[in-house]
Order: sequence, then C-alpha cells, then structure tokens
Amino acid sequence: MTIRNLDALFDARSVVLVGASTRTGSIGDVLLRNLTSGGFSGRIMAVNPRADALGGKIGTTDCYASIGDLPETADLAVISTPPETIPSLIDQLGRAGTRAAVVITAGFGELGESGRQLQQDILDAAQPYLLRVVGPNCLGLMAPQIGLNASFCHIAPPAGDVAFISQSGAVVTGVVDWAAGRGIGFSKVVSLGAMSDVDFGDLLDYFASDVSTRAVVLYVESVTHARKFMSAARAVSRLKPVIVVKAGRSEAGARAAASHTGALAGSDDVYVAAFRRAGMLRARGLDELFEAVEALRSPKGRKLQGERLGIVTNGGGIGVLASDFLQETGGTLASLAASTLEQLDACLPRTWSHGNPIDIIGDAPGSRYEDAVRIALEDPGIDALLTINCPTAVADNVEAAQAVISATGQGSKPVLTCWLGDGAAADARHVLNDAGFPTFETEGQAVHAFSYLVRHRRNQLLLQEVPPVRVASKGVVEQVRPVITQALEEGRTWLSEVEAKSVLSAYGIPVTPTEIVQTEAQAVAAAAKLRYPIALKVLSNDITHKSDVGGVALNLLNDDDLRRALRRMKSAVEVAAPDATIEGFVVQPMVQKGDGIELILGLARDAVFGPVILFGQGGTAVEVLNDKAIALPPLNRKLADDLVSRTRVSRLLKGYRNVMPVDEAALSDLIMAAGDIAADFPEILELDINPLLASEQGFVALDARIKVAAADVTSPGAHFSIRPYPRHLETSLQDRAGRSYPVRPIRPNDAGLLEAFVAQTDADDLRFRFLSALKRLPGALVARLTQIDYGREMAFVLFDREEPEVSAILGVGRLSIDPDGRRAEYAVLVRSDCHGTGLGYALMQHVIAYARSMHVAELFGIVMKENAPMLSMCEELGFKRKSVADEPSLYEVTLQL
Repeated sequence: MTIRNLDALFDARSVVLVGASTRTGSIGDVLLRNLTSGGFSGRIMAVNPRADALGGKIGTTDCYASIGDLPETADLAVISTPPETIPSLIDQLGRAGTRAAVVITAGFGELGESGRQLQQDILDAAQPYLLRVVGPNCLGLMAPQIGLNASFCHIAPPAGDVAFISQSGAVVTGVVDWAAGRGIGFSKVVSLGAMSDVDFGDLLDYFASDVSTRAVVLYVESVTHARKFMSAARAVSRLKPVIVVKAGRSEAGARAAASHTGALAGSDDVYVAAFRRAGMLRARGLDELFEAVEALRSPKGRKLQGERLGIVTNGGGIGVLASDFLQETGGTLASLAASTLEQLDACLPRTWSHGNPIDIIGDAPGSRYEDAVRIALEDPGIDALLTINCPTAVADNVEAAQAVISATGQGSKPVLTCWLGDGAAADARHVLNDAGFPTFETEGQAVHAFSYLVRHRRNQLLLQEVPPVRVASKGVVEQVRPVITQALEEGRTWLSEVEAKSVLSAYGIPVTPTEIVQTEAQAVAAAAKLRYPIALKVLSNDITHKSDVGGVALNLLNDDDLRRALRRMKSAVEVAAPDATIEGFVVQPMVQKGDGIELILGLARDAVFGPVILFGQGGTAVEVLNDKAIALPPLNRKLADDLVSRTRVSRLLKGYRNVMPVDEAALSDLIMAAGDIAADFPEILELDINPLLASEQGFVALDARIKVAAADVTSPGAHFSIRPYPRHLETSLQDRAGRSYPVRPIRPNDAGLLEAFVAQTDADDLRFRFLSALKRLPGALVARLTQIDYGREMAFVLFDREEPEVSAILGVGRLSIDPDGRRAEYAVLVRSDCHGTGLGYALMQHVIAYARSMHVAELFGIVMKENAPMLSMCEELGFKRKSVADEPSLYEVTLQL
C-alpha cells in the first residue's frame, strides 16, 4: 500500500484528537492547542473518558467520552494514549470510517518484543479498513496551507512550496524553527517516527503529484522497502527536486566484513549511491540543504543545460572570490566569446574587466547591469549566470535588482543572485525573491548553490539511464552454476581462489593461470610449467586474508626459493591460524606490476539496497587509501564510466608522464561483467577482485574471493533495488494475416523513433490518444514517455522489423499502475496506416495480459466518445463504460481483471 487514503492526512475536513488533556504542558494539551490555533477550518473534536466531568468541552473544543460517541466521522485521527490502548482505538476508528491516523505515542521500543507486537497489532487493526497510520513515536504532521497543525511542534511554519519528511521529530522542530527565521515556508511537514505503515516511499509518491509542492526535503536515518523507495524517488525526482540529509554511518558492518569490498561498502556510501541513482541530491547539513532548495525550487534556477558559469559583478574583488570558490568546488568558469567581448566593450566603461568575471565597476547603475546581463545570457558559452551586487553610495541596489529581472526576461538559462550586505540589501533581495530568483547573502553560498544545480543536472542525466540485466549466455551460467552449487552443498560460504577465478574467467575477466598443489614436488612441477618467477599462496577456506597469516610468497625465482617458501608458509600459517584447514597451496606466475595500477572491483550485498558494485584503488592498503565509489546495478557503459570517474585513481588511469593510459572501454566492460555476475547469481553475497592490475597491456585479476549463500529469487534482477530493463518481456505479436512483429518494453533511446512515429500518425488519432490537438510531442513529454520506471509502469513498442537501425514503431501500448498496485490506466496508439490490420487489438490484448501478470484488479481508460474504433474494441474485450463527470465528451471504460 502506498498513497491510498494519504489525502486524509493533508486534506482532512475533520480531525479528532484521542487523548486530549486538560493538564497544562502535557502532550494532549499541546496537541489540542496546536490543532485549534492553526486556522484549520474543519471540525475539531476531542476524546477523553472524563468528557462528562469536563462538561463536554476541553477549552472551546467539543469533547466526547469515546470514539463511538463522536457525532460524525473524522477523516483524520491524532492519537496520544498509552501504547496498549492503540490497536483497539484504530479498530474503532476504522469501523467508524476514519481513513488515517497519526500515532504520537512513544515507548514502543522500550517494551521490547511486546512493543513490536503492539505495532503489528496496530497494522492488523488498520488493514481491513485501509486506514493509514503515521508513526508511532512521531512529532505529528503539519499542512500549513489548510491551517492543520496535528503536531506538538513549538512553532507553526508558514505556508510555502517545500515538503519536508523526517524520521526525527527533533530535526523537524529544529528545521521548522530555523526556516521560519529565514522566511522559508512549507507545503507539508511530516514526522514519520517508527514508520510502521507510512514510509518515505509512500510520501514521495504522494508529493510527486502534489501541485502545492515544488521541492521535497528528506531527513533520512534508514530506508525500508528499498525497491519501493527507489521507484518512488526516481518518479518524483523526474518532476521536482528532492534534497536529502542523511544521518548516521554503519561502521559495525564494515568491521565485521571479511573481504575488502565488504569492508569498504559501508552503509552510508550505499545510501549516497542510491540517492545519486534516484536523481536526488544529498546535503551535508541544514545550511547546504536550504541553499540547494533555494536554487532548485526557484523558476529562474532549474533549467541548467551545461556547467559553465558566467559572473556579472560591480565589485572586482568579490568576483574573484566567487571564481576562486567555483574552482575549489570543481566548477567551470565560462570563457567569453569574441562577440560578447565586443558588445560589452561598447556598453561598459573602459576599465571593465574584459573577461569573466564581468566587472562592470562599482558605480554601475541599473542600465549597466541590464546591458551586461542581457549580453552575457546571449553568450553560447555561458550556461548559467551569477549576478553580484556590492552596496555602494553611488548606485541604487534595488534598481540593479529590477534591471537584472528585466534583462533576464523569459530566458531559459538559470540566473542566481547575490546582493551583499545586511539591511542595505534586504529590499533588493525581496524584489528578486518575489520575481523567482534564487537569492543568496554571500558569494560562497551562491557558488555552492550553483554546484547543486550542476550535481542535479548530472544526477538527472544518470536518472535517464535504464540499463538491462545483461544476463550471460546459457553456456556461461551452466559453466558457473556447478561451482556455486558444490560450495553450497558442502556448507561452504567462500569459494576457493581457484573456484572464484573460474567464475571470473567465465565472464571474460582475465585471471592469472593457477595450479593447485599439495607437496613440494608438485609445487616444483607446477612452477616448471608456469615458469619462474612465481607466486605461492596458501589454499584454505578458513583464511580470509592470506597475507595476514604469512600465506603469500612473491617473486620466487627458482626451485630452492619455492621449497623454502612453502615450508616457511606452512609453519607460519599453523602458528597464526592453528584452527584453519589447509587444503593445499596455489602456484601462479608472477605478474610484474611495473607501471601497472592496482585496482579493486567487487560486489557486496547491502542489507537495504541489495547488490552494489564497488570500484577504486586497490592493493594491500586499500582500506587506508579509501579511494572508492559505489553504484547500484544494473549498469550500462555510461553508468560504469561515471562510477570510475568518481575515484581519484581515475586520473592515473588516463596516463601520466611516461605511463600510457589504460583501455577505459575495457574497464567498463569488466565493471558491467561484475553486474552480470550479480544478476545471474543472487547466491553471490560478496565478490572481491583485489588487486585488479591495470596497464596499457590490459587487465588481470591477481586475487579474487567470492562469498555465497542460498538464495530464493524468482526472476532476473528481482534482488536489485532498481528494476532493470525487463528483457524477458521481449516477444512478438501477430496481425490478422499471421505476420509476426517484434514487441518489447520501451527504452530511453527510443525517443527519436517515438517522435517519428507520432509524425506519421494522423491528427485525429493523436487527439484520441492524448485528448488534445498535437502536431508533435514536446521534448519533456517524449522524455517522460520513454524514461519509465519498469517497477510501476510499462510501455510496449511494436516494431515493423527486428533490425533496430532501420526499424520503425508501428504502435505503443502503455500501462500506468497506480502506486497501490490495484488499478491501472491503459493507452494504445497504432500508426494510422496500420488500422484494420489487427495490430491494435493484439497490442491491447498484450497490455491486458501484462496487467493480469502484475495482479492489477482493474484496468481503465479515458476514451473520447467519438473514438468509435476504440469503444468497439473495448466492448468486444468486455470493458464497461460510463460518462466522465463534468466531461460530456469522454467515457471512462473499465475492465475487471
């Protein structure tokens, strides 16, 4: 369950407080005072068993002895009673028709197992009535736009357009107080508490379609239901900015991990990777959070097409400081085109800076600002503009602000503003704020806010990537499966190095040749086969890091070296790990590292988000170097390249001095191969390739470890937190003549084909599909229709032939499943010249079959009454129709599945 009945939280017409109190300062007293003082226009009722003794009133609020005594059904209940009373109260409220409840009560955790059982009892009581529960152990919620303050917060926030969701009630009070002093308002504020029912995923889904919310802010301590969270986060991030403050790190898990990858893939790092992949931004604290909100929610601050910043200022020193800060944050200062320089020369004093930052001199009047800003925004090399004003006695800073507004007009480039000063700049900042410009008090804040625009743009580009699970060929899976099965049957959690390398080799990851030996004679024979110099390693499933117990000897040059090394190793291991069973020894040729770079590539299984891929600088000091990046699979080449680019070692891989660069495409292939292994074998909990030696000659895995456990996964990628491209849904459909046509789920790179498809479709057919006259699809709509979340929607594209480079789309069948998963809307459009072939009917049946497979209960569509072919097809397929209220030209057609 997700957004069902959440409207009762934020658009309630009546509220009941269960646990209202007359004791000054109690929770029940504060809640009632907040409810009655916020300007809520609906009915407020109170429940207290002593209602008769109180004369039926608590203050000015009608009070009743029980829920059964209430004169009307309350949409929303706020509960502050002892934990053991709440399941019964929820049942009574549900039977009365209440649709949502906020459980303020704390103390469940202190009750231990009985507290956990009480929380389950609350859910069990709510479920028959689909009553939604926020909490328990929460501060409450606020919806300032309707005057609802169902919390015990000490201050009511002003109305605004930012939604704030927090797991911590204390953070809510701090943020609301902090924001109030800065004039920042909220559309909704929710304290989630224990998240027994309503969680981040539910509220993100709700705020995605909430017209009063233009930006969403999260305070996150932990996430439950990772796939739901990622699906909701990706959906809302495509529509409005989402900024996250994440608290806490899980060090215990890192200390307990047996492999380097497991140790490095800390919980906090995985959250960062998840936020990035979902298109969200992470802020490190409240100051950064609201800098990001200010930049991203403002209409003049969101349409960044590139990353080059132009600066217009009336203070040269401040301009230099801004450009220095830009460089420190990794930003790019734009270079001015020759034509821009000429235009600026014509309208600025001779002493202007003749470069970027554009210093228009301290006495600049509004007209000079207007000319400089207008010219700068026309420069194709400037993607965004920061305008700075330093207060002077010879110029009016309000006039300068108005000039910037005038010069910007309806342009699409972001314009950020920084009017320095305290009281002297207040009026100007007010003018800029009212006009929708992100406005900051210092140049550092403004540049930092620009960095959020850049990061948001990058994350949005990554959000468009929809890679498939690149499932290996059947032969590869059959080759690897016995290795993993044998280890599991033997009760082992770790594959031997030899087994691990056989897995890597099957997936095209180069490994060193390996011989397993038991005796000195066998070791010498193996060395003769592999040729000196060689490396010797102990083979034991009980030893995690061989070098820590003397189990590695390198660069052995002859038979005598090898014999001595084997004896020393056997003795050292027996002393350092007396309980370990030694299965033998591994002999390998020494790979001369030379100018090669040691990398680490691995997989780990996060408890929340499932498989993650780690890449970074490897070697024995890998934890000390801590140069790594994490990504959530599945990955395509662009996402793999992005993973590499986020490490410091990536600069070495490009070559330096006399060292040649490595093959970056081959490295991306190896990273994607690791993702393939994760997809094909959910039994693999950890994979650790360290070191992976990289040089201009190629890559080779010098050491590898794989940890396994039994798994129960029903379909490829089901254990991933992001549902990958569902390749298994690729099939074909037939027309009436029996000819087959390929059909598959839509991909982002189908955008051009979709535009061509629309161009070849008659205007009436487009009007029937989109319920309005269209000649072409707007770019934003094309992106929305091709960049879908396969976890909650589907679009099947029907092609005229298999070859993608010459194929054309003949039809599109779309299914949008509501977040509750019970109801779905369909839409089908077939190219006009394909009418009468039966393709539309076949595509419609395909959509219906998919809806059934997703356990959708009801399929519906909105059809124009003049669309006779669609209505006829729906009637034949068993749809029922009814007129749409207030829309006389439309039918709603429904099919019970």
